Amino acid sequence: MAIIPTVRCSNMRKSLAFYTGVLDFERVDGDDELHDPSFSVLARGGDKLILSSHRGDGEFGQAIVITTDDINALFRRLRERGLDTPGNPDAPEEVHEGPIKQSWGTREFYVDDPDRNTLRFTQP
Repeated sequence: MAIIPTVRCSNMRKSLAFYTGVLDFERVDGDDELHDPSFSVLARGGDKLILSSHRGDGEFGQAIVITTDDINALFRRLRERGLDTPGNPDAPEEVHEGPIKQSWGTREFYVDDPDRNTLRFTQP
């Protein structure tokens, strides 16, 4: 069984540029036309994620956890790919600026996509 999260986006082309260009996902399936509303299936490291601009497919502002074995290397790679880390005024700024050790024992950094959905990159 696989659980594949659906992330709501308002502009498919803009979201695809961010997820594939910066976050290193690959588009592996979806609608032939990228006009909104549409959907795209993305893959990264064997895991999948669905982007959807269809009304009713999720809510804006959701959070998704993505685990990794080397948080520092991943953060450096995403910065090299153009990740901008301006911080989030509604969350602790340091978590959006780079990996930090959390009190619950993980190292994490957070990335907001163009629709303010948060991807929480976590290393146990």
